[in-house]
Amino acid sequence: MGSAKEHIKFIISVILYGTVGMFMRLVDLPSEAVAFYRGVIGVAVIVAYRLIRRDRPDPGAIRKNLLLLIVSGIGLGLNWIFLFAAYVNTTVAIASLCDYMAPIFVIILAPFILKEKIDVRKIPCVIAAFAGIVLVSGITDGGIGSPRGIIFGLAGALCFTAIVICNRKMRGVSAMDRTTVQLAVSALTILPYMLINNGGRIPFPDLRSGLIVLMLGAVQTGLAYCLYFNGLATLPVQTVAILGYLEPVVSILCSVIFLGESMRWTGWLGAALIICAAAASELIPGSSRGQER
Repeated sequence: MGSAKEHIKFIISVILYGTVGMFMRLVDLPSEAVAFYRGVIGVAVIVAYRLIRRDRPDPGAIRKNLLLLIVSGIGLGLNWIFLFAAYVNTTVAIASLCDYMAPIFVIILAPFILKEKIDVRKIPCVIAAFAGIVLVSGITDGGIGSPRGIIFGLAGALCFTAIVICNRKMRGVSAMDRTTVQLAVSALTILPYMLINNGGRIPFPDLRSGLIVLMLGAVQTGLAYCLYFNGLATLPVQTVAILGYLEPVVSILCSVIFLGESMRWTGWLGAALIICAAAASELIPGSSRGQER
């Protein structure tokens, strides 16, 4: 079991992710360009921070985990690419719902790939959280859209599942080292996709968009991913799954409060379900070892 400090760090990362959609509305750039800049700026900020603190990377640990770092970095870039493709081919609600199948995939695969026992007492919490996502997404109010969009969304979820599994398998590499490598690889993965979509050129932002993208890269990417990857390495998979569902709740609350968007009663019910599921899962007593810690 992770400590309370690790839980708080992970929740902060999820909250930061939830604010990305709100700021994306204010950026005049293609989404894949924003994703590329987020990766590049995130790496630059982390490197600068480490230079100031004279915190050197551990080349030995990076080499030992290099394959997992590269695979997870590619998975991160592909997750963004597939999610953007899903947005184009179906509704945002359906694309998001498919993408948030990742925690379910992780829980299913964890006993086989990670050899982690699933706490059956937390399964109802996972089901309740996913039911909340269904209600929040608004899928109950309309059609499912293009099957191609659903396939892209599920492909994105599988890529994120690979990210979680790779991070759980890494040993002895710090959150800073893994975040730096993964974000760099994700940016390189997105680069050719962005060039193809934009006629072989890299789109440049105006002043306002540039400032927002700079913040997204530094805070919602560099800082958030350090906290997130640290949580992936230490917290139980069920906890990661359930707390991860807080992200769309934060995203929707931001859109309602700051952008003036409306939400149906089913959305509010779904948000309440997710929050209650997250709280209930953390109130379930752990093993005797976890209680001692």
